[in-house]
This record gives sequence, structure tokens and C-alpha cells, in this order.
Amino acid sequence: LERAYRRFGITVSDDEIIQAARSSPPPQILQQVLQDPTFQTNGQFDITKWQRYISSAGSEFASQVEQLYRDYLPQRKLEDYLTADIYVSEAKLWRIWRDQHESVTVALLAVHPEDVPDTLAPISDAELARYYAAHQADFKRPAAAWLSYVALPRIPNAADSAAAVAHARALRAEITGGKAKFTEVAKRESADSGTGSRGGDLGWVKRNGSGFVAPFAAALRRLAPGVTSEPVLTEFGYHLIRVDSVKGDSVRVHHILVPIALHGAHLDAVDARTDTLDRLAADQTDGSRLDSAAHRLALPLARAPKLVDGVIDAPRASYVFRLDSLEAAGVPPLASVRDRVLAAARYEKKKVVARDRADQAASALRDAADLLSAGRARGYRVEKLGPFTRVTAPAQFARNQLVLGAAFGLRPGERSGVIADETGWFVLQGLARAGADSAAWVKQRDTQREALLRPVEQARLQQFIAALRADAKIVDRRNEIFRPAAASES
Repeated sequence: LERAYRRFGITVSDDEIIQAARSSPPPQILQQVLQDPTFQTNGQFDITKWQRYISSAGSEFASQVEQLYRDYLPQRKLEDYLTADIYVSEAKLWRIWRDQHESVTVALLAVHPEDVPDTLAPISDAELARYYAAHQADFKRPAAAWLSYVALPRIPNAADSAAAVAHARALRAEITGGKAKFTEVAKRESADSGTGSRGGDLGWVKRNGSGFVAPFAAALRRLAPGVTSEPVLTEFGYHLIRVDSVKGDSVRVHHILVPIALHGAHLDAVDARTDTLDRLAADQTDGSRLDSAAHRLALPLARAPKLVDGVIDAPRASYVFRLDSLEAAGVPPLASVRDRVLAAARYEKKKVVARDRADQAASALRDAADLLSAGRARGYRVEKLGPFTRVTAPAQFARNQLVLGAAFGLRPGERSGVIADETGWFVLQGLARAGADSAAWVKQRDTQREALLRPVEQARLQQFIAALRADAKIVDRRNEIFRPAAASES
């Protein structure tokens, strides 16, 4: 920061420090001073008491206050310099306030294509063919393959879990019995590829941190330094954990991971079934034999989802696949996508029907003073919605800004024409309106501006500090500073 102060010519004079000290306690101790009865009158902070105190305080306190301001004022000036161009206009502040507080209540008549029954939107074969020919780009597909497969799971069972915990206990006995060091056993046995080569070293971690799965974290909180835990079961397997040292709320931790893997008789049985599956599938040119192989091994024959440029990964099973069919990239024949084409063509026809219904409703209700009651009396779907603001609008408006804008543009009693969007056709009537209170807005305007600007300013400052750190040249002299006493005496 000192380099940044010099770069921007930021300095602090004695007069600035005196003026700042008389105006307010230093921010670093502000809350402490505000709560101190010494500086209060009738339970409230009294600036005159603070001013009298610093005027009569000894040189030691005055020096402390001066140093606090010499630290704070340059930072404040730097922040002001870096964020001088961050601004929010009065008009924008008012618009945000208005959107949060101005409310309306409306009657809404809505007609959606999906409300139209299929019987009112029949599609002939000729119409279907014409729609398919005109919209082929909508039905293009990438190249794809369809597969069937047999999967032979390689999932550990209770016996495998028992073998893993027994092995973990044997390793613990080896360590606690003094036959081997924890780090040596970790290098030899741990399945954690990230820490095993380092003797299981997890480094310094927060004892109450959230970086570990719950059982591991719970064991970590209970362990005393130098004690090797009993096996701790997590989703990764069994862990032996040791806390080597403690510094505040941080601990230096080592661990050994013993995975739960296929073992003994279970491993032999699964391998034997895998060999059988391999023999049955080898050199088969007749794909139907896959069904026979599945039946002989009492395994289900599954249909794989459509594979499009996929990668098959099988860490916990053995697979044999059969390619059932291939689909070339392009537009499939109408027969293959008939249901999709029919649904799309019918939806387009329903849109026409829905639009006509909305026009008919608007015409029929043109002379009705109350859209809500008159519309319901004629069997139309009309809802009363509100009061709501622009930011608390119901789902019918949240999806359609055009309809939302119309709702706030209507005076009570005024009615809109038919408004169309992608979801349907709408007619609105204003029922009530409550304007935003401009006097209340003025009272909170400064707080509102601060709430909007502060996160932006903080982001700007963090970017600047990050850039300073990236440019800084750091020389590691810890070996010189923290030399052992014996070395420094020699």
C-alpha cells in the first residue's frame, strides 16, 4: 500500500489528523468508544466529551490516536481515489425504490394455447407432412448409437468391509506398538494418492473447518495430539487419523486411507464370473448371443440410453456391450419423429385458436364495466391478482415483462387491449394502485445509495489489492529469520 500511496501522491498532514480526531474516534476503535460510558450523555455518544478527552489526554494516548489515523486516512484517500467514478443517479435510486414499493391490483383474463383441447386442433396427415417439410431444421439430430449391455457389478459386500476394517486395525496396532512410524505405514498402505506419498500429511487445517466429510471431521475434533484414531468409516473407506500438533484452532493432521475393496472369496467369485462373461462374449459375431450370456449368468440385459459422442467409464463393474443400431446425423424420416411433429404442429394450431378466443372475449366484454365478474359469468378464466410490486409480481407477470408493464400502466378501471406474448394472450383491467412514497424515499436515500455502492466499491478495491500482490516481489527469508538457536550461536 505504501507504494500505491507514493504512486498516487497520497499524504496526510498533521492538520488533517487533528481535524479527523475532533470529528470522530478512529474507525479502528469506534465501536469501543461509542459503548464506553465515559463518552456518553444519557446513554448516547457525546462528541463533546470525546473532544475534551483527547484535548486533555496524555501523550501516549494521543500518539496512539495519531497512529491510528495515519494508518486509516491514507487508506480512505486511496479508496476515494479508486472509486471516484462509481456513481448511481438520483433517477436510478428512485426507480429502484418505486419498483419495490409501487403496487397494483389487476384483473387478468388469460388464454393459453395449452388450454385448448386437442379436439379443437385436429391435424390431418397432409397438414402433418406440410409442417414436417417446413420445419425440418427443428428435428435435426446428431449421429447416435443405440447399445444393449450386460453389467457385472464389482461392488464390495459386508465381508469386504469387515476385511478392510480388520486391516486398518492391524495397521493401527503396528503403529501404536512401535513397529513402524505412522508416515512409513501411510507411504506403504494409504490409498489416498494425494497424501500417501507424503506420509499421509494433510497439512494444517481448521479443527472445526468444513473441508472434510462429517465422520472424519467429528473424529478430528475429538482427537488429542499424538493419538492415532480407531478406524473411522467414511464414503471413501476406513481412515486412521493422527493430530500431530495444535496451534490455536488449527491442527496438523496425517491420515491413512484403507479402501473397502473386493477381497478374498468374494473377489475370487466376481473374477470367475467376469472370466465366464469374457469367454461367452469373445469372438461372437451373433449379437443375439448377448441375451444368452446374460441369461446364463442371471444378469439383466439393459438398454443403454442413446449414446451421442459419449465416453463409457466403468470403475465399479465389468461390461459387455452390443451395438443395436446406428443413426446417421441429419433429419430423421417423418415416421421416426411423428409424435414430436404432431405435437409441434398441433401447438401451432392451438395458438391460432387461443388468439381467436382472446379476441372474441375482448369483444364480448368490451362494454362490461367489471372484467372480473363479467368474464367469470361468461365462463372465461379471469383472476384477481395483487396487490404486487414490480419485484414481487406473480408468475403470470414474471415471465412476461410486456404484460407486467401494462399492469402498471393502467389506471383503476382502465382496460388494456389484447396483449400477445410467447405464452398466450391477455386482457387486463386495473383495479387499484398504491404509489411509492417519495417522502419516505428521500429519508432513506443515503442509506439506499450506500447499500448499492458499497459492494461495487469493495469489488474495485479487492481487484486493486489483488493486482498489487501479483506485482509484488516476495523474498522468502524465513530460513534466515527462524534459524535454530544452535546454528546462530555457532
